[in-house]
Amino acid sequence: MEFFYVAVALLIALALGIPIYAVLGLLAVVLIGLEGTPLISVAQIYVDHLNSITLLAIPFFIISATFMQKGGIAKALVDWANAWVGHLTGGLAIVCVVATTVFAAISGSSVATAVAMGLIMVPAMVERQYDRSFAVGLVGASGTLGILIPPSLAFIVYAIIAEQSVPRLFLAGVIPGLIQAAMFIGFSVWIAKRRNYPRAPKPDREEFWRVNLNAIPALCVPVIILGGIYSGIVTVSEAAGIAALVSILVSVFFYNGCTVRDIIPIVGESMRSTASIVFIIITALAFGHWLTKSGAPQDLADAIIAMDLEPWQFLIIINIFFLILGTFLEVFAIMLITLPILLPLLGPMGIDPIHFAVVMTINMELALLTPPIGLNIFVLSSITGTPVSETIKGVLPFMALLLILLIAVTFIPVLSLWLPNLVYG
Repeated sequence: MEFFYVAVALLIALALGIPIYAVLGLLAVVLIGLEGTPLISVAQIYVDHLNSITLLAIPFFIISATFMQKGGIAKALVDWANAWVGHLTGGLAIVCVVATTVFAAISGSSVATAVAMGLIMVPAMVERQYDRSFAVGLVGASGTLGILIPPSLAFIVYAIIAEQSVPRLFLAGVIPGLIQAAMFIGFSVWIAKRRNYPRAPKPDREEFWRVNLNAIPALCVPVIILGGIYSGIVTVSEAAGIAALVSILVSVFFYNGCTVRDIIPIVGESMRSTASIVFIIITALAFGHWLTKSGAPQDLADAIIAMDLEPWQFLIIINIFFLILGTFLEVFAIMLITLPILLPLLGPMGIDPIHFAVVMTINMELALLTPPIGLNIFVLSSITGTPVSETIKGVLPFMALLLILLIAVTFIPVLSLWLPNLVYG
């Protein structure tokens, strides 16, 4: 019953528009205090959770994503993809998905991916007579790959809370991410044929090689990140630091997208984004600490086990639950509120936490596109000047494709587990 009142208070506070970190932090302080525990222990909980080498990866990946967005790396990736596939049917749409996939393999952020690609691809597609709603919808939906293709900030947060291996989580997202990209490309080609979108001219040999050579520094960044992690040379946090450094050097000294004077302001902007995420994480972890001690997750686990649900039935219920939450909460809020409750249920239900992480992340992709909170919708509407209603219309077909992917990954665990099991056993 206590948990019920807490849940109601949480939902009311969120409905009133109080920031999620303030709601979780205040609830944690009040609930721990009511137990008679000295409040100094709350500060100790914050310090303990902040003392995490994995958490250190988040600011570095955000710095990397910000410099990629502002420093010319995104344009180099788009030009590279355009040289290879831009002349095909639906070429610019294919370019969007390919470039976004590679960008996601560096940034780890869905919103950063959507912003960088939206500023470049939407005007280019509209200029080539693509429907604006389709262009915005494709960029917004493809941008969600930023939390599925490794490295992913969502997987890093999941790893911190669930105490799972970050490299295994990264590998688990690879095959579903590539399937998502392939589905978007197939649908885009079909739309391009149906609407007779024009093709881009094929570049001559000199232009082709010039663009490819220019893209080498940008393409080296994901190789450095993922190659370093899976070769065992560096940890995830060290790889994030290297990614940030390489992104700064490439942006300033190769693509000249920003200057040395811009480094400190851009890093400052990245730190503001990092601070908002970290505040949510530490307050949610303190709330989760109280939740675990209250015994509510174990009580819920016992109740669900008593219902004698099959794992697939449980996953269907959880997917519906996530889809509902995604309409009014943002990604990290959903993860940090629900994981302390759901994680204890996975073992008794026989569900692999790595598989569950991918199922949850695809749900979070849908949350990024689901009004009224869907961040990618409003970010793209803002930067492209497209009405929100037109943006929503554009993402609807891609949401349907994501639902198909969600069903496939939910009921075919091997799609997410085969690669990490192959590499790590």
